[in-house]
Amino acid sequence: MKVLVTGVSGRLGPYVVAELEKAGHELVLFSRRPPASELRRWPWIQGDIAVYEDCLHAVQGGFDAIQHLAAQAWPTDHPQERPLAAERGLPFDTTMRSNIMGLYYLLQAALTKDIEIFVMTGSCCALGHGYRISDTPFPFRYLPVDEDHPSAVEDSYSYSKQAGELLLASYTRAYGMRTYAVRAAGICPPQRRMDMARRAEPVKAWNPWLWAWVGSEDVASAHRLLMEKAREIEPHGAFFCNSDDTSALEPSQELIARFRPELLPLVRDLEGHASFISNRKLRRTVGWVPRTSWREHLPQKEG
Repeated sequence: MKVLVTGVSGRLGPYVVAELEKAGHELVLFSRRPPASELRRWPWIQGDIAVYEDCLHAVQGGFDAIQHLAAQAWPTDHPQERPLAAERGLPFDTTMRSNIMGLYYLLQAALTKDIEIFVMTGSCCALGHGYRISDTPFPFRYLPVDEDHPSAVEDSYSYSKQAGELLLASYTRAYGMRTYAVRAAGICPPQRRMDMARRAEPVKAWNPWLWAWVGSEDVASAHRLLMEKAREIEPHGAFFCNSDDTSALEPSQELIARFRPELLPLVRDLEGHASFISNRKLRRTVGWVPRTSWREHLPQKEG
């Protein structure tokens, strides 16, 4: 396939490019900043997804699919994140403009060229368990959560990812585009996985992010599989993409018993270090299997 890949100057970009390249796809890269030097063997288009004219320019070229990685990765208007946004010169509405209007512009541009397949890096934050603003805890109904669990978002980033999924679904219904969102959780490249093992220590408090993580390479394989199998599966879907285990040393049910015992009656299946977020839908739909591990870097016990 000939594939337009957005956001290639971000941290996930090199892994998706490598995965698609290895599978024999022809790529064109699209980002605001130049991609890493190892990616420059592919044509690069400079532009901003939040500018419709840039999106129109990028889709010229007879593409079969778009792999959309570009996004603002945290809520720039969140009360706790505004100082960081100001420090980086980001307007308060950057998240909404990039993740909502940027997605809309790119989808509209794709329509002008009849691009059939659109795969987006979404986020597990579409659930609403992270970036909570109120003092209200996330209302779990069962554990592990899956794609059928109701969302309860409070912040602009989580909302943008949830709304992005709804926008994709509308383009499938209206125009027949095959659209997919990869709900990635705590994306970890190799160095970060090694750091996780090196810094691992007993848990001291409940983690609202649920200790969820996934290897960068595994997110990339999810993107490829959804694209390659798009004509064999349902035309739209959102899929949690996280490792089978957590980033905690303690077993999962032990963490609940210690910090959130009121959730114990909601547990369906959390053996060992099982993730609080189920990836079964992605496995079942396209045969995806997470292959990276942070635990392999833990010091081996003697004896």
